[in-house]
Amino acid sequence: MSLTTRPEADQADPMQVLVYADSLSWGIVPGTRRRLPFPIRWPGRLELGLNADGGAPVRIIEDCLNGRRTVWDDPFKPGRNGLQGLAQRIEINSPLALVVLMLGNNDFQSMHPHNAWHAAQGIGALVNAIRTAPIEPGMPVPPVLVVVPPPIRTPRGPLAPKFAGGEHKWAGLPDAVREVCDALACPLFDAGTVIQSSAVDGVHLDADAHQALGVALRPVVRELLAR
Repeated sequence: MSLTTRPEADQADPMQVLVYADSLSWGIVPGTRRRLPFPIRWPGRLELGLNADGGAPVRIIEDCLNGRRTVWDDPFKPGRNGLQGLAQRIEINSPLALVVLMLGNNDFQSMHPHNAWHAAQGIGALVNAIRTAPIEPGMPVPPVLVVVPPPIRTPRGPLAPKFAGGEHKWAGLPDAVREVCDALACPLFDAGTVIQSSAVDGVHLDADAHQALGVALRPVVRELLAR
């Protein structure tokens, strides 16, 4: 049997959605170094739900790095500055139908003096980097959905010294991010309206929170993809 090349229309990829995030979306199990399986963590739950709708197929691309900040470096681990390499990730994964950006909580680690305003400005810089990425001519500039992570609770266990005081620095993040997103005409979803951080470590998400967030984002993402 000989292989023949079919028309490009017959080989079209699913609509691609890039999730650019940190350990909350990577799916770390609170209190451990393990990872939740794809169908349980929220990007997987979102993909499965969108593809169950019967519309155009969707592929979620997970780019979720533990410890990733918005625009700042981790003094102990390299590569955690979310701005570095972001434009190239957009270029690599194009064409993209949507980028879901969920970052901010690592900006409040104890080695940083940042508050909600600083993290919101960092998110704005990331949105601009996505919009100006050097994609191939004719490929679409993807819209961005900013997801505000849920509030940091009292950090517990091994994370306690790393996130000491983080719950206070976090205060006001949804309003600060909303102001930035309004100025950039960028849609926003506040995850804190549907989930909360785990009581185990005060930072990450339990399995039920992943499930709830994936379900809550499903109609929001579907509407953005339909535009």
